[in-house]
Amino acid sequence: MDLKSSFCGIPLENPFLLASAPPTASIEMIDRAFKAGWAGVVTKTIKPDYMEIEDAKPRFHALKEGERVIGFENFELVSKQNLDYWEKGIRQLREKWPDKMIVVSIMGDSNEKSWADLAIWAEKTGAQALELNFSCPHGMPEKGVGAAIGQNKNITKLITRWVSDSVSIPVIVKLTPNVTSVVEIAEAAKEGGADALAAINTVESLSGVDLKTLTPYPVVQGFSTLGGYSGPAVKPIGLRVISQLARETDLPLSAMGGVSNWSDAMEYISLGANHVQVCTEVMVSGFSIIKKMISGTKEYMKEMGFNSLDDFRGAAVRKLTTHESLNKKSDLVPEIDTEACTGCGKCVVACRDGGYQAIHLLEKKASIEIDSCDGCALCTFVCPESALFFPVQVHSA
Repeated sequence: MDLKSSFCGIPLENPFLLASAPPTASIEMIDRAFKAGWAGVVTKTIKPDYMEIEDAKPRFHALKEGERVIGFENFELVSKQNLDYWEKGIRQLREKWPDKMIVVSIMGDSNEKSWADLAIWAEKTGAQALELNFSCPHGMPEKGVGAAIGQNKNITKLITRWVSDSVSIPVIVKLTPNVTSVVEIAEAAKEGGADALAAINTVESLSGVDLKTLTPYPVVQGFSTLGGYSGPAVKPIGLRVISQLARETDLPLSAMGGVSNWSDAMEYISLGANHVQVCTEVMVSGFSIIKKMISGTKEYMKEMGFNSLDDFRGAAVRKLTTHESLNKKSDLVPEIDTEACTGCGKCVVACRDGGYQAIHLLEKKASIEIDSCDGCALCTFVCPESALFFPVQVHSA
């Protein structure tokens, strides 16, 4: 089983990278990540020294299900380290870790010289590729950058061209999900000379309100602002975007959004991603999660009979079609494992008040009236024992 791959001609020992975020905010952190086994990193977004950046405190808020963080809001901004710090550090990392991938994330202001100078600096410093941050949804759009760029196809194309004409290394455009059509923006990036795409950046959000003070979270001296949402809750959005990009573009894809374990990552690979980036799960669980991600991927590939990631890359996207094309003639209804059923009645309530009134209890066990069941699958998701299920459907392409 071979986890090796390449991205824009750059070899990767495994498909797991750290995203541009707090875990890549310092050289020391990146060095520890490489020691742990991460194949590469995207640095926290680097800006020109003259751009003043100041973070609010606090700037994180989490939604939890028990002890697990399922959603994470932040309005942290870009790196506060200067160019000299990054120049020395990146060169040290390249010398110490020649087989690791170092992508430098950059963000200039609204003029060509800002972006071109920063791109040229990054290439000379040792960046193997550039990731253009056109997608930060908070703080930076107020300055005319971040998502303010990535929500406009003309500006996306223009700035991508500024950068791509300035350097010889691959240029990756990081896309925001906060648009009507991500494909339209992706096409503009390609027209501007992008060599690859990265998606998704965080989803613009407001994660909650403190009902005692009637103040949105995170509370900063009695006020708050909209932030970027990440974590497991955004994975469906990330999967949707990657599937669209895989179907509608021919550029290599760097995927992220809710990757918490090996199976999340393999879902992205199956939809056509070349590799995945991870952020939030590292922030709450640490760099060491890479060990389980690698071992879990290998076990999955062994079970499935895959020798390389290419054996199944993009397989799932080939099974996406239009709603109009889906088979509407199926007469499938759920099956019931009567031994697992505890007679709790949750499926009865769900089907009665949200479905087709097809389930009742018979001798303290769930029973389905076949003629009434419409096969919607609601009952299979509310059952706490997984006693209701659809048989596995396997069809040839």
